[in-house]
Amino acid sequence: MRLSRVRMADQQQPPRNRLKQVRLLLWLLVAIALAGVAAMLLGKRGEPERPMQQQQLQASLGGPFTLTDGNGRPFSSAKLEGKPYAIFFGFTRCGDVCPTTLGRLVNLRKQAGPEQAVNIVFVTIDPANDGPRKVGQYAGLFGSPITGLTGTQAQIDAVKKLYAVHAAPVPHAPKGQEMEHTGAVLLFDRSGRFVTTLRADEPEATALEKFRALLV
Repeated sequence: MRLSRVRMADQQQPPRNRLKQVRLLLWLLVAIALAGVAAMLLGKRGEPERPMQQQQLQASLGGPFTLTDGNGRPFSSAKLEGKPYAIFFGFTRCGDVCPTTLGRLVNLRKQAGPEQAVNIVFVTIDPANDGPRKVGQYAGLFGSPITGLTGTQAQIDAVKKLYAVHAAPVPHAPKGQEMEHTGAVLLFDRSGRFVTTLRADEPEATALEKFRALLV
């Protein structure tokens, strides 16, 4: 008789203990659900820009502008239509990045096809020091046609905005480093649509492939 009572007592747990177990189980389920939601949200925040966003950004690069060429004549962006072009923003006092980049562009163009197949455009970011004559002389140092352009500060600022280019003076900088600026070259097809960028650290084979793709 005692044995049966003990077994019945073991099988019948107090209601309070059961309630505690149910509450604990519910809290565990809620915690797991919240952790899953948090992981999903963090994953979305860490995603790179979607292709559509990148396409919209690329499509917005470039646009109509008028600057002054090395001969002091107005230069309209309409003159670039019908031919691919590579555009680079720099300044004539630049110590190494600018001459190296322009020299590289000239060599890539020679390897890619006919010399006149791609326009190379150099836009100064330092119009206060780079007038038309100075820009023209600088563009002529590379032994191959380069269109050097300058203008008023307001005009240059407007063109920088069109091409999403950063440029700013560096206070107390050593000679040749007075300006910091975007170092990439922007490549456009013959329809004036942005294609890709050309970075200084890219292998020559990759850069040449990009240049040749402009001529297809």
